[in-house]
Amino acid sequence: MKKLPLCFVSILLIVSTVKSQNTEMVQEVSTPVQSTIIYLYGAEVTHSKQITLNAGRNKIVFIGLSPKLNAKSIQVNTTGDASILAISDAINYFANQKESNKIKLLKDSVQMLTDAVGQINNDKDAFIIEKEMLLKNESIGSKDKGVSISELKLAADFYRSRVKEINAEELKLDQKKTKLNELILRSNQELVELNAKNNQPTAEISVLISSATKTNTTIDLKYIVTDCGWAPSYDLRAEDINQPIQLKYRAKVFNNTGIDWNDIKVKLSTADPSQSAAKPILSTWDLNFDTGFGYKNKFSNSLSPSSEGYFGNTLSKDNNNNEISTQMPAAKTTIAQPVKFQEIEVSELSAEFDIKNNYTIPADSKPYIVDVTEYKLPATYQHFSVPKLDKNAFLLARINGWEDLNLVEGPANVYYSGTYVGQSYIYTRSADDTLDLSLGRDNKVLVTRSKVKEYCNKKILGNFVKETFAYEMVVKNNRKTPVQIEVDDQLPVSTQSDITVEALETSKGIYDIKTGKYSWNYNLQPGDVKKIEFSFSVKYPRNTKLPMEKMKRAMRADF
Repeated sequence: MKKLPLCFVSILLIVSTVKSQNTEMVQEVSTPVQSTIIYLYGAEVTHSKQITLNAGRNKIVFIGLSPKLNAKSIQVNTTGDASILAISDAINYFANQKESNKIKLLKDSVQMLTDAVGQINNDKDAFIIEKEMLLKNESIGSKDKGVSISELKLAADFYRSRVKEINAEELKLDQKKTKLNELILRSNQELVELNAKNNQPTAEISVLISSATKTNTTIDLKYIVTDCGWAPSYDLRAEDINQPIQLKYRAKVFNNTGIDWNDIKVKLSTADPSQSAAKPILSTWDLNFDTGFGYKNKFSNSLSPSSEGYFGNTLSKDNNNNEISTQMPAAKTTIAQPVKFQEIEVSELSAEFDIKNNYTIPADSKPYIVDVTEYKLPATYQHFSVPKLDKNAFLLARINGWEDLNLVEGPANVYYSGTYVGQSYIYTRSADDTLDLSLGRDNKVLVTRSKVKEYCNKKILGNFVKETFAYEMVVKNNRKTPVQIEVDDQLPVSTQSDITVEALETSKGIYDIKTGKYSWNYNLQPGDVKKIEFSFSVKYPRNTKLPMEKMKRAMRADF
């Protein structure tokens, strides 16, 4: 064998060494979500995996990730001397094409039910053919020879009996077929849901890592996902007006990222994950009445955040110049119901809540309750009544120092003395340092408002009409403890110079000239009764029609 020159052998060794160094060792890694920071819309999820790196280049491919991830938000950290060279992402549309055992069982069930329906159709066809043969075979004698009455009777009885039997069997088959078709329909609907969930595309993140030696390292992977979030939900419990309020702070969390979150560590945040990395610029703070977009209490099936940066809320205008949110594109393979969104105001200083227990939140868009924290709040109680609108006294709890509680605007279920009294709403955008919480109606404080007819009249004075209205309001405290109550009523406010409103009797109420509101504040001892006399007159031109009572709208049947 001819020997190669020594210099040529050296070149081959160098080329072989360089080639081996450039060869990438590919490892596919599947790791579940371990923890997440859930924002009002969106979340930052974290994966962590310990792997063995070979000397040289290693390509680590994280598979089975949410297709809703934002590539700009990917962060990868490693331990040890490993160096990250590149990060890339891709969508795998064929990752979840394998059928699960449940899907296989459902398909087998549908096939069995379909076969049973086919057999019913065959049996029914046989009965139909038999009945047609019976009906066609009408002649039981000949032209030359008739039949006796007894034979005719026997034949008629046979035909009637057999046709009735056939009809009864056909009815049973139709009923059985209807039930089987209902089962097939429900099974097919469940198959559609399972296929839509299991056959969703998944994302993959490839990390190219260089290591000088073979070593073990831990890779931490973080990224932002959309189509998930949380909303506050509160329980307010008050046992009596001399006891503190128990406030249970809960969150309704939804996950429609395509990947289940199983037994993970959860943190809730009011921060904006779409915030820019650029330095902040302090803009002018214009302070005047009715600034800002305010609070919107409008729901829409198409209301959801859109993609801007990572993602953000984009508003547009409808035909009535009302602000509405743009619609978020739905995933092609998902059939989850769209989540309704609500615009709120939150503090510029973000709040975070570390949740003590781990939670499992499936990717099905359904809300799951997460316990956030619990407060016992000292409160002062005050009753409030507008008997003109509602002849009930409402109990208000007034809480000081609520700013330190990091509350987010949201609905609150109200319980008083162990009884559910209704749903209230916690508004946190008030500039007042006192947070008023409505605890519903208090049936132990009675308020009535009745018209005093003998003082109500209508007079014609030349070219004018003068109407006088008189009311009596009675407030009674049936509680065993004193109560503080505010009672409100109002005068109509004239917007025209030829309409004159005059207060006659106001029982020393406090008057607001801008709104026409009168307020009476009383501290009622147990069993105390207060009477409020309230009367006024309205003078207006005789040839005009002036509605003197505010009307409310209601629905009725139209026969």
